[in-house]
Amino acid sequence: QVRDCRLSGLLDLALEKDYVRSTIAGYLNHLIDIGVAGFRIDAAKHMWPGDMKAFLDKLNNLNTKWFASGTKPFIYQEVIDLGGEPITGSQYFDNGRVTEFKYGAKLGTVIRKWNGEKMSYLKNWGEGWGFVPSDRALVFVDNHDNQRGHGAGGASILTFWDARLYKMAVGFMLAHPYGFTRVMSSFRWPRSFQNGNDVNDWYGPPHNSDGSTKSVPINADTTCGDDWVCEHRWRQIRNMVVFRNVVDGEAFANWWDNNSNQVAFGRGSKGFIVFNNDDWQLNESLQTGLPSGTYCDVISGDKENGRCTGIEVYVSSDGKANFQISNNAEDPFIAIHVDAKL
Repeated sequence: QVRDCRLSGLLDLALEKDYVRSTIAGYLNHLIDIGVAGFRIDAAKHMWPGDMKAFLDKLNNLNTKWFASGTKPFIYQEVIDLGGEPITGSQYFDNGRVTEFKYGAKLGTVIRKWNGEKMSYLKNWGEGWGFVPSDRALVFVDNHDNQRGHGAGGASILTFWDARLYKMAVGFMLAHPYGFTRVMSSFRWPRSFQNGNDVNDWYGPPHNSDGSTKSVPINADTTCGDDWVCEHRWRQIRNMVVFRNVVDGEAFANWWDNNSNQVAFGRGSKGFIVFNNDDWQLNESLQTGLPSGTYCDVISGDKENGRCTGIEVYVSSDGKANFQISNNAEDPFIAIHVDAKL
């Protein structure tokens, strides 16, 4: 009864009927007409892939007022597949991308250094770890469910509550070519653990006394206030989104590790990132693959008016650069890319 009948008492739409399929497609096409670019399909695991395909095939291309002619809506499906169940993510590949919940669970275990895991093991990250193919994967460090212990992923999931490790995990995700990435944006709630469980895990967003949701105040440094976390506005994460866009399409290259938790890799000749998750200093000269010059580390600062507000990295004519990262640094990783060249 995972797909048929009422799941947990929820109504079960008769998706096998063309009237129901056409009604759903009609609503989604209305959203496409007003500019929506795509859809996340919740609980896809609880619908037959063929029934979903039937209404997805009825969708129009995106509105050419905002999108190139012939552009199809972006579709991804929530399918929790941690292995060992009859329903698998691969059954949904024909409809679009699927959520790869193993991604955040495994990456959290590695960054936390649980179970003897090391960042050096990430050299073959992606399909080599048993994940779905890259062109079918929707990946994330945490989501609205598992950041509060719901859904899938378990205790290893990193969230904004673990800010230092979380920024490293999101930085790794955005630098690595595997999958289509999604960045989380959260609000704080008053966590209260009793017997290992957060009894306040049901809390909604910051709200006024009448229950209405509070507006989101923007601080002088562009982050959010009033218990809105806005991870997407954190400099380290915002700048790594830029990094991902700059290196798009470039090959995974120049991997280096110390057989422990210091690793580095590049994306073709456009970007390079170095992590120190060990308990000692990193001091290495590494091949970046980048053109010679002075670069601004986009983790510790920003390139503003041709100057860098953070660490500067010097790449020599042979593509090498010296990196020094203290294990006590606020953010023990450095990222440079061609658009951050001074």
